[in-house]
Amino acid sequence: MGQTLSKWCLRLSSARAMLLALCLLVGAAAASAQTQTVTGTVTSATDGEPLIGASVTVKGAKDGVTTDIDGNYTIKVAQGTTLTFSYVGFTPRDIKVNGNRLDVSLTENSESLNELVVVGYGVMKKKLVTGATAQIKGDEIAKQNTTSPLQAMQGQLPGVSITSNSGQPGESMKVQIRGLGTIGNASPLYLIDGVGGDISTLNPADIESIDVLKDAASAAIYGAQAANGVVLITTKQGREGRATVSFDGYFGWQSVAKKVNMLNADQYKTIMDEQQLAENSAPYDWTSYPEMWRTDGEGNVLGAYDTDWVDSMFKDNATTQSYTIGVTGGNATSTYAMSLGYLNQEGIGGGKQVSDYSRYNFRINSDHKLFNNIVTIGEQVSFVYAKKRGIGVGNQYNNTLRGAFGTAPVFPIYNEDGTYFDSSNSAYNNAAGNPYGNMMLNNKNDNKSATFSGNIYAQIEPIKNLKIRTVFGAVYGSSEYRSYMPIYKLSVYDYNEHTSVGQNMNHSLGMTWTNTISYDWKIKEHAFNALVGMEAYRYEGTYLGANQRDLKEGFNTWPYGWISNGTAASTADGLSASGNPHDNARSVSYFGRLGWNWKEKYMINFTLRSDGSSRFAKGHRFGTFPSVSAGWNLSNEEFMEGTRTWLDFLKIRGSWGRVGNQNIDNYQYLAPIKVTNTRYFFGQYLGPNGVYGDYSTILGNNWGAYPSRLGNEDLTWETSEQLDFGFDATFLKNRLRVSFDWYRKTTKDWLVTPPILATAGTNAPFINGGDVKNTGIEFSVAWNDVIGNDFSYNLSFNGAYNKNKVGSIPTEDGMIHGDANMLYDNSPEFYRAANGMPIGYFWGYQTAGIFQNQQQINDWIAAGNGILQDNVQPGDVIFVDQDHNGTINDADKVNLGNGVPKFTFGFNINLFYKNFDLGLTATGAAGFKLVQSYRNQTAKQANYTTQILDRWTGEGTSNRIPRVTNQNINWLFSDLYVHDGDYLRLSNLTLGYDFAPLMKQKWCSKARLYFQVQNLATFTKYDGMDPEIGYGTSSWVSGIDLGFYPRPRTYLVGVNLTF
Repeated sequence: MGQTLSKWCLRLSSARAMLLALCLLVGAAAASAQTQTVTGTVTSATDGEPLIGASVTVKGAKDGVTTDIDGNYTIKVAQGTTLTFSYVGFTPRDIKVNGNRLDVSLTENSESLNELVVVGYGVMKKKLVTGATAQIKGDEIAKQNTTSPLQAMQGQLPGVSITSNSGQPGESMKVQIRGLGTIGNASPLYLIDGVGGDISTLNPADIESIDVLKDAASAAIYGAQAANGVVLITTKQGREGRATVSFDGYFGWQSVAKKVNMLNADQYKTIMDEQQLAENSAPYDWTSYPEMWRTDGEGNVLGAYDTDWVDSMFKDNATTQSYTIGVTGGNATSTYAMSLGYLNQEGIGGGKQVSDYSRYNFRINSDHKLFNNIVTIGEQVSFVYAKKRGIGVGNQYNNTLRGAFGTAPVFPIYNEDGTYFDSSNSAYNNAAGNPYGNMMLNNKNDNKSATFSGNIYAQIEPIKNLKIRTVFGAVYGSSEYRSYMPIYKLSVYDYNEHTSVGQNMNHSLGMTWTNTISYDWKIKEHAFNALVGMEAYRYEGTYLGANQRDLKEGFNTWPYGWISNGTAASTADGLSASGNPHDNARSVSYFGRLGWNWKEKYMINFTLRSDGSSRFAKGHRFGTFPSVSAGWNLSNEEFMEGTRTWLDFLKIRGSWGRVGNQNIDNYQYLAPIKVTNTRYFFGQYLGPNGVYGDYSTILGNNWGAYPSRLGNEDLTWETSEQLDFGFDATFLKNRLRVSFDWYRKTTKDWLVTPPILATAGTNAPFINGGDVKNTGIEFSVAWNDVIGNDFSYNLSFNGAYNKNKVGSIPTEDGMIHGDANMLYDNSPEFYRAANGMPIGYFWGYQTAGIFQNQQQINDWIAAGNGILQDNVQPGDVIFVDQDHNGTINDADKVNLGNGVPKFTFGFNINLFYKNFDLGLTATGAAGFKLVQSYRNQTAKQANYTTQILDRWTGEGTSNRIPRVTNQNINWLFSDLYVHDGDYLRLSNLTLGYDFAPLMKQKWCSKARLYFQVQNLATFTKYDGMDPEIGYGTSSWVSGIDLGFYPRPRTYLVGVNLTF
């Protein structure tokens, strides 16, 4: 029994041991299940960007973690725990843990109004700004993947109109802030980290933010440089923390989005025959022109040539690529940011061989705090090297694409031996030419530029909020240009009999020294801020150029096209050289700002600047530019307490200010002396033998000098006075944001030439006179929200309306005239500025349809109306006799519209779901016209677009497009040239996915792959290749399509990596 009991006890002990072990295992498993590691990323719902330093804590507890420079966090918590995510300026969120990955988006709250925005020579809380400003973040710009930041800004900022002068890589864009206010230089002032620079060559990946100062109160601190607005670009600075390396790259393919439909060979022959018959001439015998027919080796005809010249000028799948590597980091006393970038974009016009742009960017910014943060020093330094080659994109004589619209489709591009076709021997049209051959032969050029831009600064803060700062900035530019032209012949007019080469170079240096003292202080509940400063600027440069001809044998190709390989020995043979300094410029400025607010409820700001410039005569070199602005934060008032459930913030503001425009050429106040052959001799010439001789030789060698215009030392600044009223508001827990502005901008004291008597003996002087008024409204609406834990989105829409009207112009006829000979050979002036009209309006005949029969013609004349055609026929255009005097002349020309849009708008849609992001950007414009002139109307054998197929061919067949004739009787400038330019463009569609959360590698915090389409679709009635046309034959006119180089459609694949 004892043994039995012992065995029983042993079994019981074993069971207890097993039970204890099982309990321990279960407990360990339970403990393991209760505690887990959670990782994720905290981002802004507004733009999807990571929030650095966001707090992640267990709800109700104080301990927690913060996100790193990439917005990532890691925390150990129990399953089912609720985490609180918070960040300054954003609404906190409580989310229950239900996995080991938790990504969170936060929406902005009213505290975001404490965010600092850049203003002139400083920063200010967003909610205390009393002027009209607009901001776009650098990350939003970089996502657009554009060559120039300006293109990425299109449609993003209300009141800032940005249009393409050309779609060719590396070409500039036209920027107008609150309308066009001058017939001179209308470009805004660009400041990169406080120093003037070229925004178009800036690497978008280097930009932290861009702030646009639109009204005079915001811009008056920049005085005489600010009449056209101010654009402040802030580049990325270093951040305290571990070093972070980023890589951003993309590769893409480009093609023309839309081509103009031209007549094919059969259609063209029909139209040409019809033109002949209209003149009572026999139709062409097309079989008699051998150059129009393809043959085999034995001379047998294989068929007719049918060349689409417009299609031949464009290359599909032209590549574009960009790569940028950046490094940021630092500690409590020193931070740094560096980047190195490369970009290349091939042109769709002719391809890389004739149209190409490459750019290399390097930038380093650093800041260093010394002596317990009393002293701060730093620098922002960049180097840009750019290479560009391109085809002509100017007026009708410098527009490479234009020839393709007019050349007959009946000719080939190449001869049978592979050489370019030459029409010189064509019995049909020996002047036809070969536009493709011209593009490939006549556009051998290279333009290289290197720009060093930088500033160094030192700031001392001896007592709290008293800052003494000095900044020295310099921009050094060096450029060189080389062109080569081979011997070729493509028509009786398009040929070159000598190889030739041209080279030139420019060097320039601009230096700016700025010194400021600022102080912020409080007296009880009154807060003050003050700034005083001075700034000096100096510019100088040199130019050197030369041309040579008849390059040495064996050295007469593009790679050897250098001046040293030419053989010309005199100017008569084509040798020339020139060199000169740039016009030096000097300026000095003194400025100040005083701001006050009470409880951040009522705000007033004053600025004053005095500018002196060497561009004006002594006694007139200084101008004074004041401004005042005020704001009222209504939402801080006690009587608004009942609205706080739906109204988070409301500020109304108003401003007035005066700014100037010194963007004029030097010496405009002087009477420059012109040296020329006078072709005149005072008195009688007595020959060497005392006999009056032949004057011709004497006159030919009799040089003299005279003032080419009268001087005017009273010449002074062009000024702009602006009045602005607006409000900013946020609603519904800051999910809805609204801004609105009304403005009136009056620009006066243009530089114009007044009427003078012919007895003055020279040209009129420049005087100050003329004014224009721009009146408009601007608004923006944005909504951002979060749905659940994984989905966030934001929507935004902005728009602007502007009305432009000239007040008075003190010229003889009250007008500023446009250029003639711009639409086709010997075409008259077709745009102008005039009293009571917008700047650059199109001026021509109004039409009233097409004469359908002879009776209609008789009735029209019997009613007292004039006829423009000498021998009017049914099918001809009815030109309106505005004054009903029986004669059609310039007095009957009217305003046919304007190339500057009255309305501009843009919208954005951004969706974020887990690791996916989807973004759509659209821009548009309305209320403007475009002038389209593809055909040289004086060349009867030029081709037409397919629009001519809708011509009048008999009664009732057309009431807009006239019959075809060999004479230019129906295509004098009228509303037949003018088209509706309104458009909506889906400019960017992007789909991305971040693989970093799947990779779970600490060394890689971001691994985003994305696909993007640029210029996805354009909705417009315009039948040209691109309705966005900023080009004009003068700087103050836009919307002229002479064969516009269109913006390509681009497909991209790219990555964003952060380590």
